[in-house]
Amino acid sequence: MIHDTIVAFAGLGVAGQAIVASFILVGLLALAGLRGPVRALRRALWGYELWAGFVVAALATGGSLFFSEIAGFVPCDLCWFQRICMYPLSLLLLFAAFHGDYRFARYLLAFPLVGSCVSVYHLLVENQVVSEPTACKIGGAGCAVKWINEFGYMTIPTLALTGFLLLIGFLSLAAAGAAEEPATLPAGA
Repeated sequence: MIHDTIVAFAGLGVAGQAIVASFILVGLLALAGLRGPVRALRRALWGYELWAGFVVAALATGGSLFFSEIAGFVPCDLCWFQRICMYPLSLLLLFAAFHGDYRFARYLLAFPLVGSCVSVYHLLVENQVVSEPTACKIGGAGCAVKWINEFGYMTIPTLALTGFLLLIGFLSLAAAGAAEEPATLPAGA
C-alpha cells in the first residue's frame, strides 16, 4: 500500500510538472507579445485559481505527512523548511478561496517563492552538486538521502518544487486577476 501511494504521489507530481510546463509556455508566449493564450488560461481558471492552489497545498501537506508519519521517512532539516513554507498555505488558501479574496494572493506568493528556493537547494544537496551542510548530518537521516526515487527522478524535493511552482503559477494568476477585474466568481459558478 505504501509503495502504491508513493507512486500515486509521483504520478500527481508528473501531472503537476506538465501544468507547470504549460504555465511557462503561456508565459513565454505572453512575453513574445502573444496575449491570447494568457487570456484563454485566465478565462479557463477565473474564479478557481485560489481553489486550485488550495488543492495543491493540501495534497503537498498530506503527502509530506504521509511520508513522515505513515511511510516512516525521517524529514531532514531542509524538508522542515519546505514544510514551513507549505503548511500555512493549506489553511490560508482555503480561507482566501472561500472568501474570494484574490488580492490576498500577492501576499501569499512569498511562501512558495522561498519554498522553491529551498527545494532547489535541497535537490542540489540530494544530487551531490553542493556538499551537504553539517547541520543536516546531525539529526540522523541527512539531507542527501533519497527516500523515494520514482520514474528515475521523482524525489521528495522534486515533488515539493513541483508543488511550489504550481502555487506560484496559481497565485500569480489570482493576483493578476485581482488587479484587472473585481474579485467575483464568473457567471453561473
